[in-house]
Amino acid sequence: MTEKVGLAQGLTDYGDRDFALYLRRSFAFSMGYSAEMMAKPVIGIATTASDFNNCHRLVPDLVEAVKRGVLAAGGLPLAFPTISLGETFLTPTSLLYRNLMSMDTEEMIRAQPMDAVVLVGGCDKTVPAQLMGALSANVPAIQLVTGPMMTGRWQGERLGACTDCRRFWARFRAGEIEAEEIGELERNLATTAGTCAVMGTASTMAILTETLGLMLPGTAAIPSVHADRLRAAEASGAAAMRLVASKLTPDLIVTPRSVENALRVLLAIGGSTNGILHLTAIAGRAGIKIDLNRLNALSDETPVLVDLKPTGPHYMEDFHAAGGVGAVLRELKPLLHLDCLTVTGETLGERLSRQDGAWVDRSVIRSFGEPIQPQGGLVALFGSLAPTGAIFKRSAADPALFEREARAVVFEDPEDLAARLDDPGLDVTPDDFLVLKHAGPLSASGMPEAGYLPIPKKLARAGVKDMVRISDARMSGTAYGTVVLHVSPDAASGGPLAAVRHGDRIRLSVKERRLDLLVPAEELARRIVLPPERPARGYRRLYFDEVLQAPEGCDFDFLRAKPVR
Repeated sequence: MTEKVGLAQGLTDYGDRDFALYLRRSFAFSMGYSAEMMAKPVIGIATTASDFNNCHRLVPDLVEAVKRGVLAAGGLPLAFPTISLGETFLTPTSLLYRNLMSMDTEEMIRAQPMDAVVLVGGCDKTVPAQLMGALSANVPAIQLVTGPMMTGRWQGERLGACTDCRRFWARFRAGEIEAEEIGELERNLATTAGTCAVMGTASTMAILTETLGLMLPGTAAIPSVHADRLRAAEASGAAAMRLVASKLTPDLIVTPRSVENALRVLLAIGGSTNGILHLTAIAGRAGIKIDLNRLNALSDETPVLVDLKPTGPHYMEDFHAAGGVGAVLRELKPLLHLDCLTVTGETLGERLSRQDGAWVDRSVIRSFGEPIQPQGGLVALFGSLAPTGAIFKRSAADPALFEREARAVVFEDPEDLAARLDDPGLDVTPDDFLVLKHAGPLSASGMPEAGYLPIPKKLARAGVKDMVRISDARMSGTAYGTVVLHVSPDAASGGPLAAVRHGDRIRLSVKERRLDLLVPAEELARRIVLPPERPARGYRRLYFDEVLQAPEGCDFDFLRAKPVR
């Protein structure tokens, strides 16, 4: 039997396949397609343009460039919309809707007739959602990102969203700059289309996607407004046509070995803490488990090589000009699995061998022998406060705070934090640990980026720049500080974090990978914690019933290749 391709596949069910194809062609004729075009392989283009997503302002241009590439390679490009997740335009947080977008992406790939798909997105949760959906649908797929913003200027200083947003906001809270100046900064922090200009979550996920092999080599870091971004889109369309012939599906690319490569790169770039959450969810769709103990082992032998904000002085446009992902991969080559396949059909080793001797700017991307830090940027912590793990970004933290025992100053939830943090009467000192509860995946806020608790205003104005902060929340990849995140199980699910009270003692040891609540077990048992109320209806109810904890990537259990419960 001849294999169905293009519009002849996945027919609508009327009980008569010939009629279904006849009717489909009739409506395709109404859109102006010729019979010759309808006979070609179909490349779907998932488009995420939205007036609520600043990162995706140039997505329509990218879609048109992808179409050029598909047409030139002999295919029929058909764009289709999906949910778009604009990070700063969603309440309570975009993570709450990542799994919904992944379902939308998966189902539209499955339901519509396409031989391969190009995924066009960029904003923080968009790329993970698209990859999760594509892995579950398992149709040949290639990711195209929107690219990072270019930097702006203010009073002679170079600015980029959103590390500089946080830096100047902290100065404003400390009384170092005035309201008029913060207003001027507001207009100069994000001056072009694209994702954040630093090593935030969007940049991290783009780099990890290229490392996994699901993106064309050298395209992760091209700035959004650079002409090469359009050329990358055109090339991605042509590559999607080659995928039709090769039948190279995502499950052949995302393997335990390619996932470990991505973990290595996450550690070497000083990537976002969100990266481990999303990579875990992506891997879970392929039936691959990420072990946080393995993360620690990799972190101890993988140096930090990339000197970008929030931990260094440079921006993503500098990273691209310095050699990009290829330069990092070549430095890590002795540690990588070089037999992993990529969407081009070549292995990672074959790709890197073609680039030997390429120029690298060593002020931005260091050599393996002269790293910025000898160990990776992220570590997992375990202990009585985090029985199944917590994440700590040591590359963005103050080493002087790594080994401490202190009193907990507790906030019950993000609303309590907002109400009391700047109260002049707040009982807090610089040596205390700030603890935020009920901000994890099962909380009403859906695990927002609230883990970067601001320094209480009275301490900020006294010159305090950093202190230990602990929560079950997330932190933006653009943020910095001594912050323990993703404490699991979260407070809403009844984890030990729920029982922490003001004045309890907590011990942090990055060296020992420990986070312990120094309260007797019998006392904790007396501190009864009521479960959260189940939402009455809709997506929130589905989310509440199915979302997993951070060590499983906060995916829905029924969407994983191997459900855990």
